[in-house]
Amino acid sequence: MTTQTPSHNFHAAKPHEAQPVVDGAAPHDLKPLFLVAWLLCAVFYFFQYAVRSAPGVMQTELTHAWGGNHIGAMISAYYVAYALMALVAGVLLDRYGARRTIPFGIAVVGIGCLVFAQGSEAAGMAGFVLQALGAIFAFIGSSYVAARYLPARMLAMFIGFTQCLGMAGAAFGSKPVHMAIDPAGSFHVGWQSVWIAFAVAGFVLAVATWLVMPKESGDSPSHHGALSFASVVAPFKTVFGNVQSWLAGIVGGLLFLPTTIGALVWATAFLHGGEHMTMAAAASDAAMVPIGWVIGCPLLGYISDKIGRRKPVLIVGALVMLAAGLAAIYVPVGTLPRFSVALLLGVASGAAMIPFSMMKELNPSQVKGTAAGVMNFLVFVMTGIMSPFISHLMLPDQGTPMTLGAFQTALLPLVGGVIVAIVLSFFLRESGTAGAKHSPSIAGVASPKVVSA
Repeated sequence: MTTQTPSHNFHAAKPHEAQPVVDGAAPHDLKPLFLVAWLLCAVFYFFQYAVRSAPGVMQTELTHAWGGNHIGAMISAYYVAYALMALVAGVLLDRYGARRTIPFGIAVVGIGCLVFAQGSEAAGMAGFVLQALGAIFAFIGSSYVAARYLPARMLAMFIGFTQCLGMAGAAFGSKPVHMAIDPAGSFHVGWQSVWIAFAVAGFVLAVATWLVMPKESGDSPSHHGALSFASVVAPFKTVFGNVQSWLAGIVGGLLFLPTTIGALVWATAFLHGGEHMTMAAAASDAAMVPIGWVIGCPLLGYISDKIGRRKPVLIVGALVMLAAGLAAIYVPVGTLPRFSVALLLGVASGAAMIPFSMMKELNPSQVKGTAAGVMNFLVFVMTGIMSPFISHLMLPDQGTPMTLGAFQTALLPLVGGVIVAIVLSFFLRESGTAGAKHSPSIAGVASPKVVSA
């Protein structure tokens, strides 16, 4: 086993400051400063979700200002930029550390909000893409901070809490925007003023994060040499060259699809057109899935951390997802208590976050950020591939309304994806703390020996 000497590119810590960890080794105890640093990143994740959902709330205002509805193209550009930037963000985190990347990512989101507030369609598109470039640092950054500064035995729980806040931002973050711009409401705030307020909030959060984040410069001394093509490619070769990375990415991506495509895109149409529920009732049922995520992500992460194992929680959660998904598609509405199936599907979908923890644990500590970036990239690529495929299946024949059977056939690939994820999960290597006790090496990479500074 190779012994690594400690990295000395940390700023000298003042007596009241918590000492950063050395050589990527997570501390054993939960330290308040590191907890606050993670919390600010998680708040950033909530914030960027609220910002991301704002255009959907102000469609009428944007259509009037731009002379047409171009939100679809804008959202597509957002996710393309988001997925590609995931790879860049991970490398930047590994090379420069959290303090010199995440606050700037928040600031870029704030700048994107200011650009959006200029009012034109071009400014809206450019501002939204800028927001995507900064927003990717939210989840990748918070999971990087959790993996680097918080106890390893609590990693899955904190990543689950991060996703919990993201889903809360998606579910509840748009409410204040709607209240502010609603012509029938009491506030009558202009839509451009909303974007300026978002920008101010982003800049305040960026400064707070910069002040709190530990003062260190990344995970590996090798990342701080001369910047070259080889130094940029090296961490990608490590992560992409690990078969376990591909397995974790595919499993996570497949388990995300029932929520990102099934629940958030097509559930309301399925319940309204196939099960003949009212639109309001269908929307209420579909909304229970992300609410279930808010519960399931930290809960399943906590269970996984508590038992020190990832695979049992992942597989059992996926099996419950499978059962709930089949019930949602094939069991007639009214057979089971209302909201029960959607809520159970959402809670069990928290299993999709377990591979995010495994991706970091199955790769060397020096590439935590790159691993997180690759994981996000793979998940979004799978969503991008499956979304148009499912949309094509949802097209009715010759303009006739979709029947229940047609809806069921169109949603069946999502069920098949969960089955594939369960099968592939058995080939993942156990990476929890209990499993690590029996294996000094994970994913074929020797664990570096930590030397006290």
